[in-house]
Amino acid sequence: MTNWLPDLSRGSGPVYMRLADSIESAIASGALPAGSKLPPQRNLAYDIGVTIGTIGRAYALVHERGLVAGEVGRGTYVLDRAETAPGEQADPLTISLGGTRVLDAPANKIRFDTTAAPDLGQGRIIGQILAEIGEQNISEISSYSRNFPRNWFLAGQRWLARNGWTPETENIVPTLGAHAAAVSIISAVSSPGDKIVFENLSYTQVSRSARLLGRRTITVDSDENGVLPDDFERLCQQQHPKLAFLMPTAHNPTLATMPYERRVAIAATARRHGVWLIEDDLYGGMTGDEIPLLSSLAPDRTFLVNGLSKSVAAGVRGGWVACPPHFAQRIKVTHKMITGGLPFILAETCARLVESGIAHAMRKASITELAAREQLVRELLDGFDFESHPHVPFLWLKLPDPWMSGTFKNAAFRDGVLVDDEDEFKAARADKVYHRVRIGFSSPKSKDALKNGLIILRSLLEGGGSAYVGEI
Repeated sequence: MTNWLPDLSRGSGPVYMRLADSIESAIASGALPAGSKLPPQRNLAYDIGVTIGTIGRAYALVHERGLVAGEVGRGTYVLDRAETAPGEQADPLTISLGGTRVLDAPANKIRFDTTAAPDLGQGRIIGQILAEIGEQNISEISSYSRNFPRNWFLAGQRWLARNGWTPETENIVPTLGAHAAAVSIISAVSSPGDKIVFENLSYTQVSRSARLLGRRTITVDSDENGVLPDDFERLCQQQHPKLAFLMPTAHNPTLATMPYERRVAIAATARRHGVWLIEDDLYGGMTGDEIPLLSSLAPDRTFLVNGLSKSVAAGVRGGWVACPPHFAQRIKVTHKMITGGLPFILAETCARLVESGIAHAMRKASITELAAREQLVRELLDGFDFESHPHVPFLWLKLPDPWMSGTFKNAAFRDGVLVDDEDEFKAARADKVYHRVRIGFSSPKSKDALKNGLIILRSLLEGGGSAYVGEI
């Protein structure tokens, strides 16, 4: 057993986070080498004058980071890099940008860590469209997409239109999905060093991409109704951000929907301070929500992003962005620079899916399937606290004591289920702990597979203490 004691005089934030950071630094420096045993929680609490609960939270946090492992009756030991959790990499850039998901998911796990559209046989239909395009557009497929056909823009106009608002075709840009659209917008309207606003919990694939581009991320506070307008106003006054990435309807992962009054306030603040807005409507377009879009309240400042991945098919990588007037050409060029260009065969497939009405029919079928799955979730997780929506492919589950998000994720992985912990959605390092996980229920191939995964999770939730002890 090591006689190591932490130095908590450095850093800021809660004691448990400073303790976890001190442990991580000691492991990196070799002061706590692989195989060494951390001090017993009760002893360390006495030595540094804190509660045992504080020590427990710190140990759980370094466990979530893949640095230690706990064995019942033996204590907590520093892991060798070769023993760390699957998918973790030693490369610092990979760690900082990769999030908390397993990079190469094992084939034998039930995947609740993805929210792609459910498989309802649409692959066969899409295959037929691809074959038709191959027969009809041989020369276009064999070359670069230099000229975008008008039907690509008309399809985007139809897909993006919602709640009485329809974008002009000249303001639309076809993209390789919503993610590529958002990154292209950030690249086009901001410069390295500029600040980009994200909610505390957000789709962090975009926030990590922004950091990779040299932008600085700052976070705005939210509650059960979405972004707090007063905090957004404070950020704009004090931090002078260039752009904000928001999900006003069916927020990922919390499922919050921003009321009309807040949208009006956010739009007014953005206009007053010259802040651009990205409105991610990927899930919002599936809900049937009738609240006006930010894009309709502030069309001069808002980029509306949507695509086919969550309701039609993720594999076709199709999406569109509706830009403020006079920005479409800039976004089109930036998208090409960022992605390498839009393949004709994919863009034409997406356009035909929408124009023919097939995409809307697929979305309707997906929503019907998701509603049935959400009902099954409600039955099998009855008694536990979670947020869900019958048209959205995930739920936001509150973990009962003593579970922490990362340890629950690790326990689920051990038992054959992949879920997303809350850290996957934190746009920046934050002190706040939510004790939640996101469970996507669209990807299991059958309801039996979905049911089996939910039974495993319920068993973990009910096991509580005994399972938790085994994890730390």
